[in-house]
Amino acid sequence: MLSCFPAASETMPDRADRPRPRASRAALRRLLRRPPERLLSGGVYGAVLASSLVAALDQEDAAPDPGYDAVWVLIPAVAAAVAHGYAHAVAHHTATGGTTAQTMRSVLGEWPLVAAALPAVAALLGAYAGWWHAGTGANVVLVINAMILFCLGTWASRAARTSWAAAWRVGGIYMLLGLVIALANTYLE
Repeated sequence: MLSCFPAASETMPDRADRPRPRASRAALRRLLRRPPERLLSGGVYGAVLASSLVAALDQEDAAPDPGYDAVWVLIPAVAAAVAHGYAHAVAHHTATGGTTAQTMRSVLGEWPLVAAALPAVAALLGAYAGWWHAGTGANVVLVINAMILFCLGTWASRAARTSWAAAWRVGGIYMLLGLVIALANTYLE
């Protein structure tokens, strides 16, 4: 007798029997060894952008308002990420003809830029919440972003298989970029 239902041997395996896709340690090691270019460039760009914005918003003649500053660090970071992703999409469209889904993927692919600005937003919101003096918030941001730049530079250098000493030098050069912004903020006030 023919049946519409497959025989027991032909049925699909239970969910428990199927292999589950999950992040493996090997995938994590590959990411740490060879970070994506957008992750590194977006991280550096976001940290430098946030530092520059905080330094520009930190005015000596005005009363500090870290809540306002946090908003005005986040908005340009999101706008820069959208503009950068859209620019990539437009450049790709002219070469191959793209779709709206490709444009959205390109824009969403710029999340590292926004993520790199979030520690600055968090530090400013900490000052807004009263965790430290409002005037200290900008200095906290500049130190955090200098450390982020050091870590990104070191990570990128290690991914290129340089020695630890060379990686720390590269990280130090990245960190100098953040420190130049901090010094300019200090001396230009």
